[in-house]
Amino acid sequence: MTTNINANPLETGADELERYALEECVKRHRFDRRVSVLILPDKRCETAIKFARLGAQVVVADHPDVHQEIEGRILAAGHRDEIAFTACTLPDLPDDLPSEPFDIIISRRGLCAMPYDEARVVVRKLLLKLKIGGKLYISVLGLHSELGEGYATGETTIDQRFAELAPALAKKYELHQPVCLYTERNLFMLLLEAGASVLRTLTTTYGNVKGVAVRV
Repeated sequence: MTTNINANPLETGADELERYALEECVKRHRFDRRVSVLILPDKRCETAIKFARLGAQVVVADHPDVHQEIEGRILAAGHRDEIAFTACTLPDLPDDLPSEPFDIIISRRGLCAMPYDEARVVVRKLLLKLKIGGKLYISVLGLHSELGEGYATGETTIDQRFAELAPALAKKYELHQPVCLYTERNLFMLLLEAGASVLRTLTTTYGNVKGVAVRV
């Protein structure tokens, strides 16, 4: 199912995908007092705090450089007992994370920083960190967004699509490393090939792509 929603090319705040995840947390909390959530990444800790307020146990996984900033936000929000920080990035997920297996995992943008074949392996790892029936919420940068303008590998197949953005856009969005941009079908196939059952995909009005999948 495809839905157009408002967003900007690098959005990290509240959006339709986050709303789906929060609603899922509320539903699960009615039947299980312990709902566990993994968010990769959440530098401002805004999403983690929303889940903590719903009674979830949350793990924020991000680069070690932002550890102090995130810990400060956790303390300021008064959710030290509900939110934990783990220093890691998507390609280097540890074998065991606090609160694993999770009910909900949210991944934003990080998959775009690696080639498609590597992203498929990472998505499989994320699925294995979910409970059976747990849900994975993924957001990736879209090929048909502004970021696709002048993108060198835009005409190639997804398995070959990994390049830097056009110089002006790389400067505008401070994205200077190679990225893989996705169509909605690309994300659907990524989830399917990783072994997930795809519940929905959607495209924002700015061309970014999002998906929800479940571990079966």
